[in-house]
Amino acid sequence: MNLYFACSITGGRAFESVYQAITRALLEDGHEVPTAHLSDSGVKALELIVSPRQVYERDMAWIRACDALIAEVSTPSHGVGYEVAFALSLGKPVLCCYLEGQPVSKMITGNSHPNLHLATYRNVNEAVEAVRAFLTAQW
Repeated sequence: MNLYFACSITGGRAFESVYQAITRALLEDGHEVPTAHLSDSGVKALELIVSPRQVYERDMAWIRACDALIAEVSTPSHGVGYEVAFALSLGKPVLCCYLEGQPVSKMITGNSHPNLHLATYRNVNEAVEAVRAFLTAQW
């Protein structure tokens, strides 16, 4: 399955270990994840060599091509919110997962779109389990 993984880059990297665990699990499960590099510790430097226009066009193409979007939303991010809304506008299934107790935008938690799914987790293993359960439920 082709999966778009969305996570905060410029908004903060406090949940980087969760990003890495999720993308590692998705790749181990045999999924294609064109955004897996976003979980890498050096992603900020890597993304500096790409222009904003290139990032936008690349990411929109990846979302158009994906089967589903998985977003870790514990850290607020304009980009991730935009990606979630864009994927929903295309009719893609979307999972937004976040650490239990983290304040998450009500634009996400209050959204009743039928393709938007929310999951909280208490640790990295639960985050991975939530992602796998979402994918199993979709297909």
